Amino acid sequence: MIKAIGYAAKHSFSRLKPFEFERADAAADEVEIEVLFCGVCHSDIHQVKNEWSNTVYPCVPGHEVVGRVTRIGASVTSHAIGDLVGVGCMIDSCRHCSPCQTGKENYCEGPNSWLATYNGPMVPAAKAPDGHNHYGRDNTFGGFSSVLVVKQDFVLRIPDGLSPEAAAPILCAGVTTYSPLKHWGVTSGDKVGVIGMGGLGHMAVKLALAMGAEVTVFTSTKEKLQEALELGATGVIETDANALKPLQNSFDFILSTIPQKHDLNPFIPLLKRDRTLCVVGALEPMAGLDNQQLAFHRKSVAGSLIGSIADTQEVLDFCAAHTIAPDIEVIRIQDINDAFRKVENAEVRFRYVIDMSSLKLEEAA
Repeated sequence: MIKAIGYAAKHSFSRLKPFEFERADAAADEVEIEVLFCGVCHSDIHQVKNEWSNTVYPCVPGHEVVGRVTRIGASVTSHAIGDLVGVGCMIDSCRHCSPCQTGKENYCEGPNSWLATYNGPMVPAAKAPDGHNHYGRDNTFGGFSSVLVVKQDFVLRIPDGLSPEAAAPILCAGVTTYSPLKHWGVTSGDKVGVIGMGGLGHMAVKLALAMGAEVTVFTSTKEKLQEALELGATGVIETDANALKPLQNSFDFILSTIPQKHDLNPFIPLLKRDRTLCVVGALEPMAGLDNQQLAFHRKSVAGSLIGSIADTQEVLDFCAAHTIAPDIEVIRIQDINDAFRKVENAEVRFRYVIDMSSLKLEEAA
């Protein structure tokens, strides 16, 4: 067994605190990783607070992980000791269903769906057909920790040209926005709208611009209008009816990145006929849609969930090739509770990344 230390929440109302635990040694097909950096995602906060009603405690969050390989199992061929690697939202899947067989593990249809990097299976074990987690683990602990052990197929290569701290948010914020941009065929000359400009939204802007699109950001924060301009996008206050009206029937694709439920109806008229508005930020029930706006121009509202392992490697390579990196602020793990508060209050520009070497202060205590 491997002795590990991390930061965990014990209840939905508790702060994250130091937590000592053990991980199983790497199996033949697994990789042991020393965690160097881990991004802070709004979904970490949702999970810690049990806002999706599925949290398993103690909860060690973190799914934007960059680290160094320290040990490999006997059958591992894709990674070597010393490699700089990444781990995103998934560390395994059922491997047998149609999505898994076709490289879409993020849509795994197995009894428990894919195995999350933290918080165990996507479906609580009590709801599985035989009451057990089919991956052999009742809970998983994430990247707010000193070490991870992951199946080699779910470990990503961090390409040259990406700093490890900047690469971390690409493993979630990057692929969550890249995957729908790719799926709906965004290409040069398209007009793309991005609703919200936080951790996901600012990556969506950078990626869409690199694909050659013309990008407009819809935000409720006036300060972000200038930030959109600095990235090369146009900024619009989303509640400004005078600004929205001239944009009707003009967008090829709109991506909503707001992490809570919100009203999509003001944006549907902005789509061209036969085009799509995709939601990636919110996972809870949304406000009702005006189907007249959808039906009269055959518009669609859709969702997208993170991205596959192939998508994740692709976006890492794309970012390296186009010199794209998220805007980050590096923090210590000891500051994580304050960071959570600032993320909830939209006070970070745009992604916190934890320097996990700060965990050594806990080990020394």
